[in-house]
Amino acid sequence: MAESAVSFLLDNLTPLLQEEAQLLRGVRGQVRYIFDELAYIKAFLRVADVEEERDTYLKVWVELVRDVAYDMEDVLDEFKLRLTHFHGHGLSSSFRELYYFLKNLKARHRIASDIQEIKIRVKTIQKGRSRYKMIGTESSSVGLVNRRLVMYQGDALLLEEADLVGIGKPKSRLIEWLMTNDSGRQVVSVVGMGGSGKTTLVKQVYDDPKVQKRFKVHAWITVSRSVKMEDLLEDMVQQIFTVIRKPVPQQVNSMDNNRLREKIKDLLRQSRYLIVLDDVWDVEVWDAIKLALPSNNRYGSRIMVTTRNGEVASSCCVESHDFVYNLEPLPAEDSWELLCKKTFQGNPCPPSLEETCRCILKRCGGLPLAIVAISAVLATKDKASVDEWAMLCRTIGPEIEGNGKLDNMKRVLSLSFNDLPYYLKSCFLYLSMFPDFRKIENMRLIRLWIAEGFVIEKEGKTPEEVAEGYLKELLDRSLIQAARITNDGRIKSCQIHDLFRDIVIQKLRDQNFGAIAKEQGVTLPDKVRRLSVVKTLKNVENMNLSRLRSLLIFRAEDSLTEFPISRLFPRGLKLLKVLDLKGAPLEKFSSDICKLFYLRYLNLRETKVKQIPPSIKKLQNLETLNLKNSFVTELPAEILSLKRLRHLLVYRYEIESYAHFDSKIGVKAPDGIGVLRSLQKLCFIEANHENSTILTELGNLIQLRRLGIVKLKENGCLTLSSSIQKLTNLRSLNITSEEKSTMIDLQHISSPPQFLQRLYLTGRLENLPHWITCLQNLVKLSLKWSRLKEDPLVRLQHLPNLVHLEFLQVYEGESLHFKDGFPRLEFLGLDKLDALQLLTIEDGVMPLLEKLIIQRCKLLKKVPTGIEYLDNLKVLEFFDMPDELIMKLRPDGGEDYLKVAHVSAIYSSYWMDGGWDVYSIERFAERDSSPRHSTAMRSHHRSTLWKV
Repeated sequence: MAESAVSFLLDNLTPLLQEEAQLLRGVRGQVRYIFDELAYIKAFLRVADVEEERDTYLKVWVELVRDVAYDMEDVLDEFKLRLTHFHGHGLSSSFRELYYFLKNLKARHRIASDIQEIKIRVKTIQKGRSRYKMIGTESSSVGLVNRRLVMYQGDALLLEEADLVGIGKPKSRLIEWLMTNDSGRQVVSVVGMGGSGKTTLVKQVYDDPKVQKRFKVHAWITVSRSVKMEDLLEDMVQQIFTVIRKPVPQQVNSMDNNRLREKIKDLLRQSRYLIVLDDVWDVEVWDAIKLALPSNNRYGSRIMVTTRNGEVASSCCVESHDFVYNLEPLPAEDSWELLCKKTFQGNPCPPSLEETCRCILKRCGGLPLAIVAISAVLATKDKASVDEWAMLCRTIGPEIEGNGKLDNMKRVLSLSFNDLPYYLKSCFLYLSMFPDFRKIENMRLIRLWIAEGFVIEKEGKTPEEVAEGYLKELLDRSLIQAARITNDGRIKSCQIHDLFRDIVIQKLRDQNFGAIAKEQGVTLPDKVRRLSVVKTLKNVENMNLSRLRSLLIFRAEDSLTEFPISRLFPRGLKLLKVLDLKGAPLEKFSSDICKLFYLRYLNLRETKVKQIPPSIKKLQNLETLNLKNSFVTELPAEILSLKRLRHLLVYRYEIESYAHFDSKIGVKAPDGIGVLRSLQKLCFIEANHENSTILTELGNLIQLRRLGIVKLKENGCLTLSSSIQKLTNLRSLNITSEEKSTMIDLQHISSPPQFLQRLYLTGRLENLPHWITCLQNLVKLSLKWSRLKEDPLVRLQHLPNLVHLEFLQVYEGESLHFKDGFPRLEFLGLDKLDALQLLTIEDGVMPLLEKLIIQRCKLLKKVPTGIEYLDNLKVLEFFDMPDELIMKLRPDGGEDYLKVAHVSAIYSSYWMDGGWDVYSIERFAERDSSPRHSTAMRSHHRSTLWKV
């Protein structure tokens, strides 16, 4: 982690040394010395970061490096801040020059003194490293790390000591894949987070008598993180010779990698083999090993891979008959059974402890390793002391840190963190700043990472695209989990496993990365840089937070009309980059916020703020301004001064009734918005100003990825079309007309944005825009109130990547016929097609459709013809539909009921007494050659409105 701090500092020092020679006059040489020394230290830190937790001396050394990097950053930031203030001082010109000159000298003297002190500290740190002998070279460190990683990976097999629970179904599935009659070589990857039981499961499969009998040649290879390929290949050769009962040739020890691979290939060429590669971390390792594993198509050989990394699992399984098995956490029932077996030796849990045990079990999140480890702690506690058990539930984080019985679990889970490259460690640690009750919005997280400076620039990519790659890598490594996925497949929010979070929070404190204040009287570390405050600011009021870079406040309960920094924090927050006040009870945009020169990220979402002051122009470094679901309806002209602004989100939803034309309330933007050339996202702005040039100026915002327009008039369509053609980077376009009857005419677009993925059109359409057929990357299409005369399916059916299609009062014809296409469609929503009487689906159309929602189509009285062809359909929903159709969904509904017998869940509803009366028919099918169906009926009352 110290490497992250040093890297960030070096990235900021580089432009200073290149461009600010005048700024650093007198101290440039010392800054260069510090830069060069830290560059050497950074290379050493890549090894030291892995080892610091196990070595007290090294841990202290790494802390010194981290502190000096932080202090150097503070010195430079404060110096630049002073110069900025002097340049902007409001004195008359002659006095201003004299004042600036004198103050400039004082500032330079101060920075010279501070940098001289840091230079001395850097020299001391370098001497400390030269005195340190244990890991003086990278190669020796790698060897030490390698041995420890192998030891910890072997610990995963200790799960076999537990009475295995819930392993039957996954074991049967994997054995079925191994035993298929397919004669080709196949790869089976098992992927899941650390501690999920991958190794245990695969070992059970590997040792099964049927498997051992089928594969006469087999080998189990444990792959370490820093594996030496020659050691791995030698191990494989020796195991194969042992299994075929032949002596290992002496020359094996002297063979290079290529000869070892050839030897393995020769041994396996005429055999049906099973090779298990346990805990593969890198695609490169697989690429090197697979060359030694012959296809020998006649025999049906198999390779099993366990990994924490989804990318590795996918890369191993590229052939058409390969399989990836995602090992999910244990369900609640199995988790409870395992905990009781290990804690109470198979006896029932005492009633007095059940609530506490279930609380502890929830923290385990279905991880077998965690359940077994924590059960070992619980088994030693006095069952009569309920308070002692309850305390463990409340303090499970510190318990993990201090209880030796949990060391194995901590090591296994920590391996995934320790394996992260330095640029991902900061990103992952940042997740622990969010309270455990929060599902974290992906885009919020990405914007925060960028504001913090964690995202490394890559040529040809925006910072947002790089950060999305970081998020995907954390997902692939099973360190975070998707919490909410949209119908078109996008992950909207994520979460971190509870136990991972407890471990990471400890690292947060140890490495002075940040702090969390949940209660009054909390003690914060000196020079805290990131602070998460839960519920009340009284926890940290009047504290010295002058070094703070990020302040995030959750569930704020303080009765503040504004955010008075000068009162709450008398010493100020002058270096603050991130201020997140989402949901705080604020009614006024505090003038103190506009004094935060370094502020890059400002989130006032879901506050009651109504106006943005002209003084916002002072926030010259602001990149994100989130006012979503606030009460701001107009932006001041001064917003145009914020040339670095990348994300401007200002809108709210007001749903007056279910049939309301549009619920989005946009914002009036000033003319001249085209000067904000860095904007990536702009939504939603009003387009109906008289004599406004806004629609023309949108064409200047060529970096836009997302654009939202409301209140579009017919006479603005031509201008908007011209601007849209220039927005070649656009990924999402959302246009709403001024009224339900106002026509949206976008036919004048001759060259639409080729990367467009999501398109939302709300308003009348004479015809579907002709260019929609050219949108090869379109994933989601939402059309509302179009009232088309022509069949819209003709233009849409051959869109190759369309996943989500949504119609609301779009078509006035009596029939819709899905004749062809829609190869990737997974979600289809049809609402208020008032004239629709017949819906027909041909065999082979929409082969991947999983969810079909039909609502308020009053003349549709029968189940769609051909619905039985939708083999992947899992959910079928009918809302506010004719009684005749609903009756046909019941088990006694005859032929129509049989058509939907393969659907897992069917819902139907009526509007009664001010709410939806919802009836559901749920079917659960065994996925085998002779599926059996069972049905169950239930009903409940829904008070909120269903919205597609």
